[in-house]
Amino acid sequence: MATLYDTLGVKKGATAEEVKKAYRSLAAKYHPDKNPGDAAAEEKFKEVQNAYDTLSDPDKRKQYDRFGSTNGRRGPGFDPGDVNFGGGGNFTINDLGDLGDLFGGIFNRGQTGRARRAQPERGADIEVPVSLSFEDSLRGLETKIPVEVTTACRECGGTGAEPGTSPVICPECHGRGVVSESQGLFALSQPCPRCRGNGTVVEKPCKKCKGSGRERRTKRYTVKIPAGVKDGTRIRLKGKGELGESGGAAGDLYVVTRVEPSKKFERRGADLLIEVPVTYTEAALGATVDVPTPYGERVSLKVPAATQDGRLLRIRGHGAPKLGANGAKGDLIARLRVSVPKKLSKKEREALEELQKLSHDDPREALFS
Repeated sequence: MATLYDTLGVKKGATAEEVKKAYRSLAAKYHPDKNPGDAAAEEKFKEVQNAYDTLSDPDKRKQYDRFGSTNGRRGPGFDPGDVNFGGGGNFTINDLGDLGDLFGGIFNRGQTGRARRAQPERGADIEVPVSLSFEDSLRGLETKIPVEVTTACRECGGTGAEPGTSPVICPECHGRGVVSESQGLFALSQPCPRCRGNGTVVEKPCKKCKGSGRERRTKRYTVKIPAGVKDGTRIRLKGKGELGESGGAAGDLYVVTRVEPSKKFERRGADLLIEVPVTYTEAALGATVDVPTPYGERVSLKVPAATQDGRLLRIRGHGAPKLGANGAKGDLIARLRVSVPKKLSKKEREALEELQKLSHDDPREALFS
């Protein structure tokens, strides 16, 4: 008949350390979480628990060695699954040293014994719009923008403690930042509710920030808007966002440009489109006309003879600056619009009537072919 010593695989005279070592090995091997759905493994695990419960207690072991029992079990109604590992001389997973690390790694049940404090968290990013005229978006400018952010309290320097005092070690977790709760075989760790995982508490809170170590205030940042930005361009200011948690890095500030539309120019990437009216004689005979640029100057544009309404002509290098292109610019595109006069003088009418008699062009001929 197997004994409790046989269950753990040790001799009757084994030391307490040998008993514990044997139990640790078998508990890791037959644990239900490692053998889901295996009834035999679950039963073996209960037997190992029962054996260790008896042999790890000097009084129980002495009584077992003296009197013994069937299969090393207690009387009727005893259920090994009801064994309480939380108190009464029993143990938690923390008592088993590296077994806690083994189960924590295998079953992802959190850290035990050596749980980490609250980890640093990066602060949130902030997005702030800035309005620009169309002309300023092409020229670029430097401006200051107000931003409301969370910063370290200026009164206590971010400690949360009244000036002249300092945070102290948390009496609840003794500076570990975590507390453990027994869950049968395991002791699960969670952030300390008193210090919120920081390991320290403030006994005399700062009056200005009420112990938070933070305050909301408006800061002004200088931002350089590069020439050529479009509506919706995002400019990043690293580390100018919200303050991080537990010593984490601050977030970033993103300045988003809102560019007012132009009455003359339509933006197409780095190119600018402008509509240029021409008379019907200029379109028919050809001409050279002046075209305005967004930079306050004029450029000459040659209109070829027999130009049709809507024709696009490109003026190189007079468009919007290309971001990151060392001053290079897009093109200015002129879309020609043939202008028909609303009123005609007597001579103009006579000249057009004579032209109509001489013309043999039928612009609608293709409609009937």
